[in-house]
Amino acid sequence: MNLRLLISLVAVLVLQMSCGKVTESALVLGDHEQISYNYHIRPILSDNCFACHGPDANKREAGLRLDVAESAYAALKDYPNQFGIVPHDSDASVIFQRMISTDPAERMPPPESNLTLSVEEIALIKQWIEQGSVYESHWAFEVPKKASLPFIKNTEWPKNEIDYFTLAAMERQKLIPNPKADPFSLLRRLSYDLTGLPPSIDLQQQFYSNPSPQAYEQMIDYFLGLPAYGEKMAVLWMDIARYADSYGYQDDNIRTQWPYRDWVIHAFNKNMPYDQFITWQLAGDLLPNATKEQILATAYNRNHKYTEEGGVIDEEYRVEYVLDKTNTYTKGILGMTVECAQCHDHKYDPISQKNYFELFAFFNNTPEKGFEGDVVQSKPAKTPIMWIDREDTEGILNFLNYQDTARIMVSVMEELEETRQTFILDRGLYDAPSTAVSANTPEAVFAFDGALPTNRLGLAEWTTDARNPLTARVFVNMIWQEVFGKGIVASTGDFGMQGALPTHPELLDWLAVDFVEHGWDIKRLVKQLLMSATYQQSSAIDPKKYEKDPENSYLARAPRLRLSAESIRDMVLASSGLLHPEIGGPSVKPYQPEGLWEAASSGRGELRTYKQATGNQLYRRGLYTFIKLTVPPPMPIIFDGSNRDVCEVSRSRTNTPLQALVMLNDPLVLEASRYLASGLLQMNQEPKQLISQAFSRILGRNPAKQELQILFAYFQEELNRFTQDKEVGMSLMHQGGKPIETQKITPQFIALSQVITAIYNLEEAITKT
Repeated sequence: MNLRLLISLVAVLVLQMSCGKVTESALVLGDHEQISYNYHIRPILSDNCFACHGPDANKREAGLRLDVAESAYAALKDYPNQFGIVPHDSDASVIFQRMISTDPAERMPPPESNLTLSVEEIALIKQWIEQGSVYESHWAFEVPKKASLPFIKNTEWPKNEIDYFTLAAMERQKLIPNPKADPFSLLRRLSYDLTGLPPSIDLQQQFYSNPSPQAYEQMIDYFLGLPAYGEKMAVLWMDIARYADSYGYQDDNIRTQWPYRDWVIHAFNKNMPYDQFITWQLAGDLLPNATKEQILATAYNRNHKYTEEGGVIDEEYRVEYVLDKTNTYTKGILGMTVECAQCHDHKYDPISQKNYFELFAFFNNTPEKGFEGDVVQSKPAKTPIMWIDREDTEGILNFLNYQDTARIMVSVMEELEETRQTFILDRGLYDAPSTAVSANTPEAVFAFDGALPTNRLGLAEWTTDARNPLTARVFVNMIWQEVFGKGIVASTGDFGMQGALPTHPELLDWLAVDFVEHGWDIKRLVKQLLMSATYQQSSAIDPKKYEKDPENSYLARAPRLRLSAESIRDMVLASSGLLHPEIGGPSVKPYQPEGLWEAASSGRGELRTYKQATGNQLYRRGLYTFIKLTVPPPMPIIFDGSNRDVCEVSRSRTNTPLQALVMLNDPLVLEASRYLASGLLQMNQEPKQLISQAFSRILGRNPAKQELQILFAYFQEELNRFTQDKEVGMSLMHQGGKPIETQKITPQFIALSQVITAIYNLEEAITKT
């Protein structure tokens, strides 16, 4: 370590000790290693400096901007003989001297900001300056390139290109991959990732008895061909498209956007290329000779909340709806937090308020109204609408599941004949227009081609242009997140300066380019991930590996992930035999605690009271659960489902006591346990065999000897209890919409039901391993 660096570090250490903040002093990189602005320096400056010295000119202090080289190297506004950064000279670089200053009035970040740079961070900045303080364009704004496969030592392990990148990262960290998972785990993992359902007993037997080396790949192809694949993929897209069955706000009346959900399922099942999938949703109505299917896809833009309250200001809400469309597009498709620029220039990303309202202009040209009438007079769709007739459902829209003969109204997009003028709104306020702007895209991302039409169709073409650095990267990252639990970029909706850095940048770019080269083929991308050795690893956790990589960033094991809210419901339904596998159609109202809607309802409109579904409709998949925005369904919310208020590209995974209470007491789980027990008892087998059958249906594997012994002991304990007092268990057996005859409720039946409930409550039952 050179003397100047040592002196600087000692000064900082003394400063931190005097503040009561002692940090272990150690250089992150060696003196001769090249420091990257993007990967080492920008995150430090972004967290600590850009709020006052970043892109937002209105909040910039001392005229110093540190996010671009030209400004950082320039003379200071008030001290023309001084410079923020002087390449190769940290002594002459004012920002570094302010960082190590012991004078609170001089130190940066200032003490009142409650931000403190560590010794390591200051050391990195010093090394970067001494190495020439080279700035780099933000990685996500660079067009991705398909790098050559990296060198690896263990050439026997990879099954496809993905594995070269993941293994190279493991080897750099001196990690080795886990062994391949057992067939039981692989089948169950595939089944949940591709259909959101557990594998049936028949499918388990078919897979385990298939001796072909291609058995695994054949199973992937089988699952990709099932209608359930489209349903599984649609769960992600419903979160992105903020799909709901009501309008939100106070009265929160019913809406009929479900044909859009049917279209999304259909599009995924027929493997519509992603560029077309996006284009139709953004601008299907603007395509030449647009069909009703293409127009229906534009309902993506219309899924936001609508007010039905009298007395509101029409223009205020109209602007609110356009803001929502803009934010959903940028977060869900571009992976950018552009909404931060609604009121002022973005503090961290090179997105100005002007940029924001230029994007806003693309969506600002519809005949949509801010207020269309109150809930008593409203119809279940808002202008502009598209009518769907019986002849449509028998023709071009034959994928719609609609049994009624009445026409359906869906809110879709439509373009005004004359362009509505768009203005920058001062502080983002609807009634404070300032400078007029025209439709355009942020130049920092990718310049808008002047030959493109300045409407949503032009925006769609810009979005899906191979030169756009974000679109393919963002979608590939979402699919990676769906499979591995966390994206290569962990901040799935933020590829900007404050977003997470990619753990495997070359892999992300390779996949993005490969995705575009192969026609934006979604099923091919999904299969590519599932065919990798990285995916097929065991999820067993080695303590030494865990200590070295607790977040599994280097993928030296398969992740263990709690199932989504929808998949937990579907697992219970499918394994018990209750599942009604109908595809598409209107949403349904399953079991939920009494009085929830009524307690939060305004007392007006069709949704003022909860009318539970009946018959087979009670047993539809979680995708079809009715979502009232003001009172989201409790079971999905308890298991971290999206409340669908806004675009959401990733869900959190929490563990709370409420989740255990749901699995122990929800009527669906109790009914499923009883229903499965009823079906198993008809097999006339010994209790151990019945328990083993239930175990395999729910967990996708045979129970180990000790597991079976424990469950059988519990069965005998419950059998003795209910033999002595049958009435104790009778109330549990009458749960749900498929009642059982009282004479069939024997102590053995109740005991087996209790054992099945216990299996449903195992962690493994709701975990993908």
